[in-house]
Amino acid sequence: MGSTAIIAYFSLYLDTEPEGQIYIYTAPFRGSFSGVYSKALRIAGLGSNVLISQFLKGGVDQGVERSLSLCGRLEWIRPSITGYVTELPEHNLSTRDYITIEAIRQVWKYSSEQLLKGTINQLVLDELGLAIAWGYLEEGEVISVLQARPGTMDIVVTGPLIPAELMAMADRINQPSGVT
Repeated sequence: MGSTAIIAYFSLYLDTEPEGQIYIYTAPFRGSFSGVYSKALRIAGLGSNVLISQFLKGGVDQGVERSLSLCGRLEWIRPSITGYVTELPEHNLSTRDYITIEAIRQVWKYSSEQLLKGTINQLVLDELGLAIAWGYLEEGEVISVLQARPGTMDIVVTGPLIPAELMAMADRINQPSGVT
């Protein structure tokens, strides 16, 4: 093997960026996965761009336009609603239900735009499965966007009721010990 071939062979390994992963942290109950947030803050502090999107955590009337920025590289967003988000009724949606749906979809729209731009290194999608199961987001659209993610981006999904197709896409699935 000549020197040009050796250089070409090794440059394949030297020029590649790390491959992104899809991590799922799930349990049969709602609750925070504090380790996910600690890790997101740590990697942002080390220079990575991180977006945390909490779909069903209302109460602070935050919204995309009032996202929280930490250490210059971590953006944290919640829907622009007050109160606690629960499952939608099957019939007779109220004005508040429509406002909640729109606020959650705005968080998804912003999150998916950031994902597709490829300007973030890690995207945390909190309670994404519940947002889908409860009718706030369309499963097919979510799966399609996640499949189009840049190859170097890490996606972290937390919460219960993660769709089977998304579970199949995961590189790693974490559940609390003793939970099946």
